[in-house]
Amino acid sequence: MSINVGFISLGCPKNQVDAELMLSKIEKAGFSIVDVAYEADVVVINTCGFIEDAKKEAIDNILEMIELKNEGSISRIIVTGCLAERYKDEIFKEFPEVDAVLGLGANGDIVEAVTSVMNGETIGVYPDNENMPMKGERLLTTPQHWAYLKIADGCSNCCTYCAIPAIRGKFRSRPMEEIIEEAKKLAADGTKEIIIVAQDTTRYGLDLYDELKLPELLRKLNAIDGLEWIRMLYCYPDRITDELLVTMAECSKVLHYLDIPLQHADARILKKMNRSGDKESLTDLIDKIREILPDVVLRTTFITGFPGEDEEAFNNLSEFIDDNMFDRLGCFAYSAEEGTPAAEFEGQVDEELRKHRADVIMEQQYDIFEFKQRKLIGKTLKCIVEGYDGYSDSYFGRTWMDAPEIDSVVYFTGKGDYDEGDIVDVEIFDINEYDLLGEIV
Repeated sequence: MSINVGFISLGCPKNQVDAELMLSKIEKAGFSIVDVAYEADVVVINTCGFIEDAKKEAIDNILEMIELKNEGSISRIIVTGCLAERYKDEIFKEFPEVDAVLGLGANGDIVEAVTSVMNGETIGVYPDNENMPMKGERLLTTPQHWAYLKIADGCSNCCTYCAIPAIRGKFRSRPMEEIIEEAKKLAADGTKEIIIVAQDTTRYGLDLYDELKLPELLRKLNAIDGLEWIRMLYCYPDRITDELLVTMAECSKVLHYLDIPLQHADARILKKMNRSGDKESLTDLIDKIREILPDVVLRTTFITGFPGEDEEAFNNLSEFIDDNMFDRLGCFAYSAEEGTPAAEFEGQVDEELRKHRADVIMEQQYDIFEFKQRKLIGKTLKCIVEGYDGYSDSYFGRTWMDAPEIDSVVYFTGKGDYDEGDIVDVEIFDINEYDLLGEIV
């Protein structure tokens, strides 16, 4: 009997790569992968369980699939990912309609799990999370011209608000040769942009080689034929070294784009978060980055309402943002995660105030963002074509300054036909809220 498998993947790019590894195994096993849940015999929900909103999204998806199962549209449900790892005991208890729960270490057993549940079994498999596979064939869920490249998993930073070390284990780098081999295969298959991801990309190599190896990895990736853009996400500020910045300056394919989740700028709050630095030291770091990479695009994220954040600490954060004028910025209200030290701290901030402060920061950032976007008018930028929009009768894509799925897009016109993945020069003539408008030169 042919088995149709539906797959829902939630959360971050690291989780998306995990899903692509599982999807490849499912396809190679001869199962049919379907895009519509109600056409599936079994649906796999690869969950995120990092913060409250992510848990709610995962639970909503589980409930939706349970409804389809009760209607008879699907017959089996498998839950994988971070929620499965974090709440392995509770899922069966709360959702008895679920047929299998796989911890992260069991991702490699997805084919066996599908077979077991289709044979009427109910299974829970929870090996050590560090057994989670990081290598293998992937079935890309991104367009072919760009892909994530996961260089490590787990985290050893132990920020007091974060559950990731408990969910995914300590930081584990992949061998460099393995990463290069995967990148070469992606390039041979038509991938032009790779986006390097890990919980902390700048820590790469420290556990395997006793030294930071991201600069060396970048130089080797830069030499791969077919790759045109190399982008990094999740760079921890403490490990942005001069060597890394010089490497970025010297490697033509490495985009001058740095995603540095700073989380806060007040020294007292950062110390409570188990992070180092203060307004002055972080400003010094940003100044150094901009000195070595004058055209750098800086993305960051902040947390408002962390326990103990008073008006003075919040004002320090706001002033820091004004002083440093980040190109891209996200801000999130603090989420008290069970099992984390910060959830037990005194001085918990009222939830409405947390959210209000996040809104204030995002309004503040929009003015900075709009100012920076307007400065691009009249400039010609390298853009990667993502597709054609019939409604506006124009192409759309991203400048080199924009990461997919989190940053802005640019709409542009041009004579001739262009394919997804083509890299073109676009002259910017206007902005439309967060997006740019332009014309191919």
